Amino acid sequence: MRLFLVLFLSCSFGFTAFSQSPKSNRTTMYMTYGKTGANLREFNQMLSGKGLSPMRNSYSNLSFGYLTRFNDFIIGLELFQNSGPKSIFDGYQIDYHTTRFYVNVGFAFTEEGNFQLIHYMSVGTGFLNFQMLKENPAENLGEFFENPEHGFILRDGNLHKGTLNMTGFLTEIGFQMSYDFPIPGRGEAIELLARFGYSFSPFEDSWKLNGIRFNSAQSGAFLRLGAGLTIPDHNFFYKDAAIGAHLLYGFHFTKPDRFNAILQEKGLTPFKGRPNNIGLKVLGESKGFLYGIDFYNLGLSGEADESKSHTLNSLRVYGNVGLKFFERRNLELGGTGGLGYGNIRYSLISNEKPDFPRLFEEPIHDAFLRKGGLMAKPEVFVAYGIPLSPNHSSKIMFGINGGYEIPLANYKLLDLPMSDYISNPYFQVSVGIKH
Repeated sequence: MRLFLVLFLSCSFGFTAFSQSPKSNRTTMYMTYGKTGANLREFNQMLSGKGLSPMRNSYSNLSFGYLTRFNDFIIGLELFQNSGPKSIFDGYQIDYHTTRFYVNVGFAFTEEGNFQLIHYMSVGTGFLNFQMLKENPAENLGEFFENPEHGFILRDGNLHKGTLNMTGFLTEIGFQMSYDFPIPGRGEAIELLARFGYSFSPFEDSWKLNGIRFNSAQSGAFLRLGAGLTIPDHNFFYKDAAIGAHLLYGFHFTKPDRFNAILQEKGLTPFKGRPNNIGLKVLGESKGFLYGIDFYNLGLSGEADESKSHTLNSLRVYGNVGLKFFERRNLELGGTGGLGYGNIRYSLISNEKPDFPRLFEEPIHDAFLRKGGLMAKPEVFVAYGIPLSPNHSSKIMFGINGGYEIPLANYKLLDLPMSDYISNPYFQVSVGIKH
């Protein structure tokens, strides 16, 4: 994961020459949804050998991305959440999901205009979760920890421990077609887009778990449709119209004290320290009005006892709006309010599970609890930009953000509300591009 963060920042600092050219510029934030063909061949062969139906040969893709064009050169980044099909066997639900982070580079076949045709290549890293679980009948944490196991969970690039645990080398080659629909009186336009191509997991054993390869969960031919906001070249005379992408690193001033007390009562090791986060902020502005989306992931992990490990993880996704209060030269001050989704996920994982097919026949090893709900947050920020072009249309941005997260639900893990852990002040530093 660290390699791809460095790659993105290196590309960002290398854009000075492109930004100084007067030819064309464009920046876009977008979302896509689509399907990818995938056959979990080795797992399906095992199912067939037992006389069971194979899993369906596709998974869904939901992505959020940022793309900027300097003349005919394209760079961006993209975050994916992919969900596999669900199958039911003997009361167990079998499914998988993956997360990917890509840095995209490419070039445009067309001149700057309403219609865009782009060829791109992505390199990135990811996370795979494959599980076979049934409902745990426990109604409170006391009962849960008496007999927690209710299936198995296999993970590679364990995002639940923290974002920097993502692993592997993933690539994608594709084409993007898009068309702009202007918004009267605004610097932005609505962009409708379509993407098609092929995702690769080039190393054969990179997603091998307990004797079975799951490479197909990170690869396959895809078709995605989406929409976004774009600032085309002919609207760059709007001084305030810009969209930026920023990588975040943050500190959350909270601890799971009540949950730790229950862990200690049950003879398990409590979590230590406070959660940090690494995430992505995309922030647009037009005439002092701010809008954007935040994604970040908090993780605590450790050994639960001699044979098990555990994680306490939380994902946050916010839609933000706000105002820029002050701007002078390259210094900015603003505030936003965010409304979004958060969750809390506890995993208790056996460190010693057998390989397939025995694991499929004897699946009782791991435990998992999950709860989600609405979140809100006020935030203020200070940012400083280093211009990359004489007209200051492109900048490398360094920022400091501070705010307070407010849960709008109890976030109960069975009978224990976790809202006191979710509710916390936070501090973030960021670096990114605004164009």
